[in-house]
Amino acid sequence: MKVEIWSDVACPWCYIGKRRFEQALADFPGREQVEVVYRPYQLVPDAPATASPHRAWLAERYGPQSVAMDARVAELGLAEGITYDFDAALHANTFLGHRLLHLAEVEYGPAVQGRLKEALLKAHFTDGVDVGDRAALTEVAVAAGLDRARVADYLAGDEGTAEVNAQLAEGRSLGINAVPTFVFEGKWAVQGGQDAETFRKVLEQVADEIGERRPALDQVAPAGEACADGSCAI
Repeated sequence: MKVEIWSDVACPWCYIGKRRFEQALADFPGREQVEVVYRPYQLVPDAPATASPHRAWLAERYGPQSVAMDARVAELGLAEGITYDFDAALHANTFLGHRLLHLAEVEYGPAVQGRLKEALLKAHFTDGVDVGDRAALTEVAVAAGLDRARVADYLAGDEGTAEVNAQLAEGRSLGINAVPTFVFEGKWAVQGGQDAETFRKVLEQVADEIGERRPALDQVAPAGEACADGSCAI
């Protein structure tokens, strides 16, 4: 079974959804036959190259309610073992991070890509790292198991740019407009940071259904809380 997870590095619900899905996968008897890969989505594709404080950006966009938004996500994150530090977090463009995730998948495989995804989310939400900065990204990638020289050379050029742009376009063509979105076998979609029990049931359902042909993505669970084009459920 192949699971493609469309998500953004700067999406708090993507972090929660990742942890909940991993919990469900750990309890799934067929987990050894499940391949998980990450696909790109940018909530704020026009975010500037120069990072700025997350709190200031969110307040400008949403006003006083932005404090409640962060507080609720932080509380839910603790239940999944995630420490959100929104005071330290930076609003940054995530395209370079998606390029790195593409490199990790094609040259190192899904397992390393998954480690890098976790590392990028932690760097952004917990450690206050500028995930739009090449030097900072290099350190995160090396810690996740990628070769330093290869990463530095890759980020210095434009390798992976066309491929990531093509995947972003593919996501739009599939109708993905909020993240995280989990696509199972290219046929069934689950949107949002569902609870682990829902993910477990979906894994079982898809395992039973593999082999059927369907013309388009079918929602196999009600949409959960997610982020869509610069905004997140609160």
